[in-house]
Amino acid sequence: MPFTKFTNLDFDQIRSQIKDYLRANSTFTDFDFEGSNFSVLIDTLAYNTYITAYNSNMIVNESFLDSATLRENVVSLARNIGYVPRSRSASKARIDLTVQTTSTSPTMTLQAGLVCVGSVSESQFVFSIPEDITTTINSGTAKFKDISVCQGTYLKKQFVVDGSLDQRFILQNPFIDTSTIVVKVKGASDSGEGREYELAQNILNLNKTSEIYLLQEVQDEKYELLFGDGYFGKKLENGAIITVSYIVTDGTEGNGAKNFAYSGRVVDNLSNIIVPSADVSISTIAKSQNGGDIESIDSVKYFAPRIYSSQYRAVTARDYEAIIQSIYPNTESVSVVGGEELDPPQFGNVLISIKPKNGDFISDFDKQSISSKLKNYALSGINQTIIDLKVLFVEIDSAVYYDNSKVSNVNDLKSKVISTLNTFATANINQFGGRFKYSRLCQTIDSTDNAITSNITRVRIRRNLKTLINQSAQYELCYGNKFRMDKNGFNIKSTGFGLSGLNGTFFFTDTPGENGKGTISVVRDQDDQGKYEIIVKSAGTVDYVKGEIILNTITFSSTVKENDIVEIQAIPDSNDVIGLKDLYLSFSVADSEINMIKDTITSGEQISGVGYKVTSSYLNGELKRG
Repeated sequence: MPFTKFTNLDFDQIRSQIKDYLRANSTFTDFDFEGSNFSVLIDTLAYNTYITAYNSNMIVNESFLDSATLRENVVSLARNIGYVPRSRSASKARIDLTVQTTSTSPTMTLQAGLVCVGSVSESQFVFSIPEDITTTINSGTAKFKDISVCQGTYLKKQFVVDGSLDQRFILQNPFIDTSTIVVKVKGASDSGEGREYELAQNILNLNKTSEIYLLQEVQDEKYELLFGDGYFGKKLENGAIITVSYIVTDGTEGNGAKNFAYSGRVVDNLSNIIVPSADVSISTIAKSQNGGDIESIDSVKYFAPRIYSSQYRAVTARDYEAIIQSIYPNTESVSVVGGEELDPPQFGNVLISIKPKNGDFISDFDKQSISSKLKNYALSGINQTIIDLKVLFVEIDSAVYYDNSKVSNVNDLKSKVISTLNTFATANINQFGGRFKYSRLCQTIDSTDNAITSNITRVRIRRNLKTLINQSAQYELCYGNKFRMDKNGFNIKSTGFGLSGLNGTFFFTDTPGENGKGTISVVRDQDDQGKYEIIVKSAGTVDYVKGEIILNTITFSSTVKENDIVEIQAIPDSNDVIGLKDLYLSFSVADSEINMIKDTITSGEQISGVGYKVTSSYLNGELKRG
C-alpha cells in the first residue's frame, strides 16, 4: 500500500487518496471507479473528510493568537495576556459657547448629553459631553470656554446587582468610545447616582476597598464591566445600582466638522431649564479630529504581545511604541530616540515623535495628555519630550509612456497609475525610517497596466519649514540624504514668502562653493526670463554632503503656502531615499507630476526613433519651486 499524506486538505487530493487506498485492496483490483456508481460514494466520503479536516484545522488555528482569524477569538486570546483592544474613539472638537439669558441664577449648567450638531461634507453629526459643565452668569451672559465636545450620542445604562454568580454587566451598544465611560455605583448609604468608580489599568495596587472596575471586549464588539471580588477591588453589595454613561460614536466619519449649531440643554442652580433670550453663539477653537475606528484584528495581533512584554513600563523603544499606540489610538507611527543618540548627548531624555493618522501634527492638548499618561509607565529620572513631527517628502516627476492602441481613455490610465502609487506609498514607504526604492517604483508604474511601455522618472525631496511670522528666528532643516550639486546653482528651490520691512515675494536659492558646501541666498524675480535680484546674499548655508540647510536669523512676514509654510526642495544625489530614525518619510503622490506620453513607436505611428519624444535627464531648471 502506498504511503499516504494525511495533511492534505484539498478535496481532489483526498478523493485520489481514497481511490489509491481501495486499489491497493485485492477486492477492487482493476475496478473502474470513474465509470461506476461507486464514484458517488467516494465523492461523498471525500467531501465529508474534507469538511471535517477543514473544521479541525480551523479549530486549531483559532486557538493561537497569530493564526486566529475571527475577531471574537483574537480578542479572547489577547484577553488571556491582559490586553484590551482599543475601542472606537470619538472625534473631538473644542468650542466656546456663549448664552444670553435673563435668568437671575448665579450659575448655569450645560447638562451632559447633546450640545451641538456639526457638518462634515453633506452629513451632520451630533456632538455631546459626558459630564455636566457649570459656569457663572455675569450681566446676563454665561460663557462656557474651551469645551471639548465628543462626536456621538450620549447614553445611560443601569444595572441592579442581584448577587448571582452568573450576573454580567454588558453594555449592549456597539461603537462605544470607552474613554467616555463613567461608572457610578449607588449603595444603600449613597445619594444621587452614587460614588464614581475608576477604571483599573492593573491590579497591582488594589486592595479590598478600592472602588474600581475593569473593562473587556466581548462578542459583537460590545463591552463588559467587571468589578472587585473583595480582595482585589471593592465587592458590590446586593441591591446596589450601577449607572453607566458613555458615548456611542461614528469614529473617523466625524472628523473635520468646523461649523456647529447649538442643540444643548442648560439649567440654573435649581435645575430649572434656562431659555436663552437670544440665539446661543458657538465659536470653533479647533475642528473635530482624532476620531478613530475600533482596533483591527491585525493590530491586536501585533500589539497585544508587545504590551504584555512591556509589563506596564516604558524602557525600550518598542515599549514606548506599544504603550503610545494604546493611550493615543490616533497614532499611525512612532519614533523614539534616546538622548544618548543626540549630538550633543542629552542623557536622561527621550524624544518622541508621533505621526497621527489624520494630518501631520498633534495638538498641544494631545501632547500634554500623552505626556501625562506616559508618566505612569516611565522610569524615575527619565524625561519624555514629545516633539513636532519632522517629515521628509518624496515627490516624483514621471513621464509615463503608453501604447495608444491599448488605451481607450488616457485619463483613466493616469488615474490608475496614481491609485497604484498611493497604494505603493502606504504599503512600502510612509513610516519613520522608511525606504524609497527607485527600482521598485519604476517597476510598480510599468506593471500598473499592460498598455504602459516604460517610464522615465525623476525624484525630488522636500522639507516644510514652519515659519514664525513676524518673529526673528534661526532655522535648521535636515534631509538626511546627500544633495545633488550642480555648479550652476538652483539646487535648492522654495515656495514664495514675504520678509518684514520689504515688499514683494521672495525665494531661497543656493550658490555652490567648495568642499561640498554652499551659500543660501534670498532672491526676488525681476522678470519672466529667469533673471532675479539678490536681496540677501548670505542668508544661510547648505551642506550638500550631509543634506542640511541652516538659515541665519530671518523675519518672515507671510508665506504663499497656507499655515505659514515655506516648502524647500532639493534633488537627492541618489534616486533611493532613506528616512532617518526620527524623520518620517512620506511619498507625496498628490504633489508629484504624472505626465502621460504616447509611445508612437510601440503603437506603430513611427518606425524610427528620429523625432521620438523623450524626457530629459535631471536639470535644475527654474528658480522657483513649482
